[in-house]
Amino acid sequence: MHYCKITCLFLLITTLSFSQITDLSGTVVDETGMPLPGVNIIVQNTNNGTNSDFDGNFTLKGVSVTAKVDFSFIGFESITFTAGSMPSKIIMKESTEALNEVVVIGYGVQKKKEVTGAVGSISSETIEALKPTRIEQALQGQVAGVQISANSGAPGSSSTIQIRGVSTNGDSRPLILVDGAVIEDLSVINPNDIESVDILKDATAGIYGVRAANGVIIITTKGGRKEMPTQFEYDGFGGFQTTTRKIPVLNATEYALLVNEAFAANGQEAPYPDVSALGQGTDWQDLVFESAPIQSHSYTVKGGGKKTAFAAGQSYLRQDGIVGGGLSAFSRMTTRGKFDYDITKNLKLNSGLLFTYTNRRGLPENSNGSILYNALNMSPTMTVFDDLGEYTLAEGLGNEIVNPVALMNNTFNRTKVNKLTGNVGLSYKIFDKITASAKYQFNYADVATKGFSPLVWYGNGKFYNTYTDATRTDGNSSLTLRKDYYRDYTFDAYFEYNDTFGEDHNLKLLAGTSVFKTTGFFTGNTGTYFFNENINFNNATLDNADLVQNWYEFGGNTFDTRLLSYFGRLQYNYKEKYILSAVVRRDGSTAFGPENKFGVFPSGSLGWVVSEEPFLADSDVISFLKIRSSYGILGNDRIPANRFVSALTGEAAYVFPYDPANEIVFGIAAGPIANPEIKWEKQKAFDIGFDLNLFNNRVDITADYFNRRTEDLLVQPQVSGLLGVSAPGAAAPFVNAGTVENKGLEFAIGYNDRIGDNFKFKINYNITAIENNVLSVSGGNSFLTAGGFGNASVPIARMEVGHSIGYFRGYKTDGLFQTQDEIDNHATMDNATFYPGDIKFVDINNDGKIDEDDKVEIGKPLPDLTMGLNLTFSYKKFDFGAYAFASLGNDIVRSSERNQQLTNRTRYFLERWTGPGSTNFHPRVTTDANTNYLFSDFYVEDGSYLRLQNIQAGYTFEFDTDKSLRVYLSANNLLTLTNYRGYDPTISNGSPIGQGIDYGFYPNAKTFMLGLNLKL
Repeated sequence: MHYCKITCLFLLITTLSFSQITDLSGTVVDETGMPLPGVNIIVQNTNNGTNSDFDGNFTLKGVSVTAKVDFSFIGFESITFTAGSMPSKIIMKESTEALNEVVVIGYGVQKKKEVTGAVGSISSETIEALKPTRIEQALQGQVAGVQISANSGAPGSSSTIQIRGVSTNGDSRPLILVDGAVIEDLSVINPNDIESVDILKDATAGIYGVRAANGVIIITTKGGRKEMPTQFEYDGFGGFQTTTRKIPVLNATEYALLVNEAFAANGQEAPYPDVSALGQGTDWQDLVFESAPIQSHSYTVKGGGKKTAFAAGQSYLRQDGIVGGGLSAFSRMTTRGKFDYDITKNLKLNSGLLFTYTNRRGLPENSNGSILYNALNMSPTMTVFDDLGEYTLAEGLGNEIVNPVALMNNTFNRTKVNKLTGNVGLSYKIFDKITASAKYQFNYADVATKGFSPLVWYGNGKFYNTYTDATRTDGNSSLTLRKDYYRDYTFDAYFEYNDTFGEDHNLKLLAGTSVFKTTGFFTGNTGTYFFNENINFNNATLDNADLVQNWYEFGGNTFDTRLLSYFGRLQYNYKEKYILSAVVRRDGSTAFGPENKFGVFPSGSLGWVVSEEPFLADSDVISFLKIRSSYGILGNDRIPANRFVSALTGEAAYVFPYDPANEIVFGIAAGPIANPEIKWEKQKAFDIGFDLNLFNNRVDITADYFNRRTEDLLVQPQVSGLLGVSAPGAAAPFVNAGTVENKGLEFAIGYNDRIGDNFKFKINYNITAIENNVLSVSGGNSFLTAGGFGNASVPIARMEVGHSIGYFRGYKTDGLFQTQDEIDNHATMDNATFYPGDIKFVDINNDGKIDEDDKVEIGKPLPDLTMGLNLTFSYKKFDFGAYAFASLGNDIVRSSERNQQLTNRTRYFLERWTGPGSTNFHPRVTTDANTNYLFSDFYVEDGSYLRLQNIQAGYTFEFDTDKSLRVYLSANNLLTLTNYRGYDPTISNGSPIGQGIDYGFYPNAKTFMLGLNLKL
């Protein structure tokens, strides 16, 4: 009996055990539903495995239902299932890391493993997460050594892109290529169309020649793949924008009390004897700032057949300004297409076309007289309109201050741009190892600008426009119409030789030529005195020119710049372990004379994949280690063409001595002064670094040391006025004068991992330290100047030996004078009298006088450190991302305060000096002329900041294999931590000398958006 029970129990256990073993079968596909052959499928901790066949099918026998089964395939994210709950269709997603394994390096691509230069990459995943309106906004903080500074926060405004510092005082823009075509203005690109961005930062950019001296940004747009089912995508968002901050200024009561005190300090009668009824007064910033809408819609269709791949799309963006709303709006419409076709087995066609239309309206900004400049300085006791309903005049506030609302509502200008960019290329495989290629790329743009200034009385002797008093002749209304045309093309032809011999030796050779030509033609009309109150911005055209007096045409100016280049490249590696690359390029430019027209620019790089050595092959810690170095010479010719010869392009006016009427006769004169000796500006770039992956590629580290020395800088020195350089059409000559050095360190580290089957995360951090130093400045002066402060004409920024380019030069301060005794025992200043409460300047040379010799470096616009921190994670169908950027060590000049008796002040004036010991920082208030408004470090502030650039959360609904809907919330510029007291610490004017001066910078907007991504 017991024997039977034991036997039955044994049979039951055996049966249950066998019932937990199963056979698995299914199909592996990608996100588009295409089968994936060769997928590696293995049961964890066993030797039981298989691969998917040509159709993606697989069968795996004898697997426990509780076992874990791993699916892995190159270029796709690995995925794990429990055997008992595994679906029959396995969907594998493309890996972002894998996409970056191949980078564009110029006239081809290269495995990231084999890249020997300093290259940074950004994927479409990152761009989609940031949701920028311009692609530059997505570059900030993503790649070490790349700094983006907004020239303005106004919609459609450009940014300054600097790769590894400022290397020249001239044109320091990097070369930007979109699908191989040169693009100067990134506003024409819809960021949603971008697949990847590769940035060449060192001498390996030399393959692109003279236009690559400041680095290269290579943008690849999204396209289809061969034998890919047609896929439709929609990406859209809508939201609103607000200012990131308002500057605290005095209300009407505080303002009146302060003005009374200032007048009393100078022995004058108080303008506001009764301040009790003034209250808060007018908040002018509230009147010019507003919540502005933003919306974007993008449609893309892509796919491919057996021999074709295609993609097409359209997009629309509309962004109103946070200052003036629709008066400073920007809209962009794009239409693009890509088509690739295998004409024969050996002959392939690649083509692309992009059309962009932009429409931008703008307001005065980033200068004295801008909307924000007026809003900060306008008296809070004044209202927008007077008792008669007319705009209140800014009487008594100085000639520079006007009613900002009146200025905003009576500024009319618009710029429309039509731009067409295209490329077509053919490649023919002559033999198995030799391929011939030819590419033609072109750009066409017409820019129509319309500016209308109706005549209104703003006070202070300033007529801008009025329709009600058309008989006045002491002011003009005017209309200006411009139409400018730009064309360029690039033609490249080259041969490639690709061979592997002896199994381990891999050789690639490239040789070719490149031709580039760009031209421009500028025309326009202008007229004054519209004696018709019905004329407005919309109907002021050439059609009613009969209403205009003094109507005339201008323009007819042209430019024509050309380049002719020859280039060659050798790439060799042994077992993909020892790597060599060498480039030589010979460029000829119309910027230089016959003796200096051509320059030869070589570069080379080496790499050693240490992880392929036997002593690291089995390491459990080091997954990949590559050491690399590069050195090369790059040329730069970015000056106007033909400046080595004299031309009669100037204007002349002359009165003949025997003419009884003394009539002025207009003619032509010599244009810019020629210099036949000018030659190439040369940049010598050195880089050494390493790429390291640890712990099965979960940790990746990149580090670089670089030194970029730019010699023979092309500059326009300050020359004597006797040479006639200030005459119309004239200019100082270009000379080779100066050397600038940028050296620094870049470091980036990332960690990505998953916890369980549902939680994945990634964190990346990068930091860059750059030291900029001017080593020499030749010519008549040992320095070059630019940038102004307040209304003074004396420049405050310099390029000078021993300093960083564009540093600020002024007086150093030592607090405030507290007593008359301090003044009596201090250095004196010519034509100036100090009083207690005034700023105390330091007598640097101890000669007893405060003068020009006591001015020193008191700040610099270039940061010491920049950092980026990016965090993303996903849990099941929920995703989250946050991106931050920091700039440390840069300074900003506060130049938005106007020194007039009745202009408003910031609230910092409440902490002013009122008597001995009251404060040692903020000077007294007074209406008399004083030295407190001379440029000194009192007006220089720390511009360091930490900005949360983007935060985004989304949820994805999956309908089928390749159909999904993602809904997300996003916020840009959500938080900025800074001690700077202006609107925005990210200011720049795009100029190497003169940047970092804040005249009332139009701030970057804080944006909140709701969006969705639909894939069908």
